[in-house]
Amino acid sequence: YQDKRYTNKYSSQFGGGNQYAYFHEEDEGSFQLVDTTRVQKSIFQKNRMKFTQVRQECVERITCFSRDRQRMQKMQKQFGGRPRWDQRGQSQQKPRDSSVEVRSDWDVKEEMDFPRLAKMRYLDVSEPVDVECCGHMEYYDKSYDRVSTRSECPLKSIKRIFHTVTTTDDPVIRKLAKSEGNVFATDAILATLMCCTRSMYSWDIVVQRVGSKLFFDKRDNSDFDLLTVSETANEPPQDEGSSINSPRNLALEATFINHNFSQQCLKMNGEKHKFPNGNPFTEDELQGAEVASIGYRYRKWKLGEDIELIVRCEHDAVLTGANGEVSFINIKTLNEWDSRSCNGVEWRQKLDSQRGAVLATELKNNSYKLAKWTCCALLAGSEYMKLGYVSRYHVKDSARHVVLGVQQFKPAEFASQINLNMENAWGILRCIVDTCLTLPEGKFLILKDPNKQVIRIYSLPDGTFSSDEEEEEDDDDGFEEEDEEALRKGDLMLLCDR
Repeated sequence: YQDKRYTNKYSSQFGGGNQYAYFHEEDEGSFQLVDTTRVQKSIFQKNRMKFTQVRQECVERITCFSRDRQRMQKMQKQFGGRPRWDQRGQSQQKPRDSSVEVRSDWDVKEEMDFPRLAKMRYLDVSEPVDVECCGHMEYYDKSYDRVSTRSECPLKSIKRIFHTVTTTDDPVIRKLAKSEGNVFATDAILATLMCCTRSMYSWDIVVQRVGSKLFFDKRDNSDFDLLTVSETANEPPQDEGSSINSPRNLALEATFINHNFSQQCLKMNGEKHKFPNGNPFTEDELQGAEVASIGYRYRKWKLGEDIELIVRCEHDAVLTGANGEVSFINIKTLNEWDSRSCNGVEWRQKLDSQRGAVLATELKNNSYKLAKWTCCALLAGSEYMKLGYVSRYHVKDSARHVVLGVQQFKPAEFASQINLNMENAWGILRCIVDTCLTLPEGKFLILKDPNKQVIRIYSLPDGTFSSDEEEEEDDDDGFEEEDEEALRKGDLMLLCDR
């Protein structure tokens, strides 16, 4: 192309454009024509100052970076090498405590990480067979299905006795161990193991191998039966001490709510559905006390050719259908403690119009608890699950609560909704059972690491966990407790040898 600056450079020399020249001699000599046309810059002139601007921007960027570095160094000196987080910032997770203190004389026999357990699959599981059924259940009150945020119902305190008996203290299991089965447990213990890959908090289960039989027990006076709250949330509760929002106080509150609601929503003191046998845990001196509505179903599964599993499962109530048929149900409760925490949503505003969003948040924050409930319902063979939504009357009052709604699910459909794969659950259980059967006779502990996604199996010395008051008593009492533990162990051996 041709630069416009040099277009007419040689026109005067060669006479270019003379035919268009204009002459008018009568004009004044002082009159001049001024060229006001703007000469366009070439591509080279346009970028002439660009490099200077870039150089200045680089200098400013370096100055800003050095200023930020000096500010960070000042913060590191002031706060001990870490930046200070304000109340609105993301707080760092505190290390969690173990459910039981690991002693120096405990030996690690096996370690299983969750990624490996999550890949387990087991298909050779027979259909369950009912061995014995005990207890009685009351009928569900369908009026609670119509409870909503506009017609909330206060939660009452129901004075009833709940039996949380471990495996080896169950008289029915002790009787069945004489003739059939080689692995014994309760549904809560099995669900803890089968869904363990979702757990975050520490928990422990005691395993006793007597001959060729395995007994899975919970530890006496432990927090095994307490319901965790927001365990799998991105920011679980971390309050300490006597705060109503500390993890332990929230667990106590959730357990209190679950027990009361499971009895309040029944037709109390009305018709009862009774199993062939009575409640096995009602003692003679407690005949006058009111026992909670629970039906116990002892079921047997065959895992392959060598494992016979006997489990004590539970139903909470019965439900009558449109044609009068009776269905067994499990009743559980989700509780709202502070909608501002754990990325929650306001139940009173969203529960009626956006119940799916509320449930999705609970599935995220309480994945492990919901998976265990679903697993227990599947093991028991319950036709339905009832989930109650209970909230605090006031966010700072943990003693008064209101029922905001009830939702019904089929356990199998709900399991697929929360991605609970029972093939994987049976695979995890079979892996743990096979590992325990390779161990020598004795007592062992399955412990979930409080801060890692792993479970470990420890061998325990004789007399471990015989009593929680062992260290506070004198030597004579200690000998008596050791004798009691020996008698108990001998009793189990006697049962298994018969």
